[in-house]
Amino acid sequence: MVARAYTVAFQGVEARPVELQCALAPGLPAFTLVGLPDKAVSEAKERVRAALTALGLALPSKRITINLSPADLPKEGSHFDLPIALALLAAMDVIPAEEVAQNIALGELSLDGSLVPVIGALPAALRAAEEDCGLICPAACGAEAAWVGAVEVLAAPSLLAIVNHFNGRMTLPHAKPGTVNEPADLPDMRDVKGQERAKRALEVAAAGRHHILMVGSPGSGKSMLAERIPSLMPPLTPEEALETSMIHSLAGLLSEGGIDRARPYRAPHHTSSMAAIVGGGRRAGPGEISLAHNGVLFMDELPEFPRTVLETLRQPIETGHVTVARANAHVKYPSKFMLVAAANPCKCGYLTEPERACAKVPLCGQDYLGRISGPMLDRFDIRLDVPPVSMADLSLPNPAEGSAEIAGRVARARAIQEERYKGHASARVNADAEGDLLDRVATPDQAGQDLLSQVAERHRMTARGYHRVLRVARTIADLAGADGVGRSHVAEALAYRLPQ
Repeated sequence: MVARAYTVAFQGVEARPVELQCALAPGLPAFTLVGLPDKAVSEAKERVRAALTALGLALPSKRITINLSPADLPKEGSHFDLPIALALLAAMDVIPAEEVAQNIALGELSLDGSLVPVIGALPAALRAAEEDCGLICPAACGAEAAWVGAVEVLAAPSLLAIVNHFNGRMTLPHAKPGTVNEPADLPDMRDVKGQERAKRALEVAAAGRHHILMVGSPGSGKSMLAERIPSLMPPLTPEEALETSMIHSLAGLLSEGGIDRARPYRAPHHTSSMAAIVGGGRRAGPGEISLAHNGVLFMDELPEFPRTVLETLRQPIETGHVTVARANAHVKYPSKFMLVAAANPCKCGYLTEPERACAKVPLCGQDYLGRISGPMLDRFDIRLDVPPVSMADLSLPNPAEGSAEIAGRVARARAIQEERYKGHASARVNADAEGDLLDRVATPDQAGQDLLSQVAERHRMTARGYHRVLRVARTIADLAGADGVGRSHVAEALAYRLPQ
């Protein structure tokens, strides 16, 4: 007899089903795992052996073989412990084999038989719903998995509790979803004095999810402005929250099964490696650009990032996803983020202030910003000069308009875009519009078209730059509540695009 249990192997945000087949055969006692297990999975034999001993059970004096099928799919992670134990217990007739086969299981075993939380409970629950079966997981993962309402989740504290549940000695309650974590108090734009042009540009960027580059001397407020962008953006929709939480689940960032409605805000240091930014490592895990999906990725001191790291951002910015290629797997992660970058105008930072600048001006500015390639610069919808704040502005009281007022206008513009792109799977905001869809929704009136054509020709604008101006102009029109794109909207979009 071959007993079967089921679990999943993670490839990006996809949870692929894995069948565990356990056979007990006569022969010298042995415990063998086959099916391309990694080191963590191979070590499961000892954890399962100790956990069964804690239950008062001993391994049968037979040849135990567990096959992880499909055999050519790499199996990684400690979450295979629980399904291995369940398949073995079913083969030993300790628990009903048919009931074990009706569930997907994942969880790590302690030596005393208790279950340790693992990553990926939410994607595993989605796979269980697709397979029309239940999910068995550690108690600490139950609240996270229960967000998928179409699946029954048994969240057990230990292997003994699962055995007793299947044998009718006790009943495990179905897990309940965790709390919805509403956006916490965020830094307010009311704290920013002066920089009115920068505030307006951030409002436009937040409304259409446009990428923005801020260039200014040290202390002009670039980081302060960037930290307040999440306060301008609407909370995640339920669909966006589920997408984002699946990625955070794989990274182990969900706390107590709670789902966040706040937009992600990631700010990696410029010493971060390519694998940390784009994704990769031993398990090809998600990088910062995927953890910032549906949120903000802030890259301070942009020219200080390695050139190779910056160039790898070009493809995800255009496509909205990143593929991490390894010898044994190609893993795909979503990465639709709003890129906010900040840079000094030169190495010393005072290129625009002759009395404080170094002796290498202006060559130092060309060399410093030259670290950012032309194709990368072309992908920023908005390029903004952030001048130093005057002492007169600093002495003024805080402005009357804060993040709440700006966020209200952004939310109204987002609502317009949601209605506009309803039914378009690939577009949610203006930054996603392209091709015929962009022509249909963002073609300006004749005066606006004439202005755009003249400026594009004079400044030798690329096709990508031309289309990005149209997207920004469409967002400006949405903020104004205008049905079409006019000359004034195009003019403001061009002012954010061209050198000052």
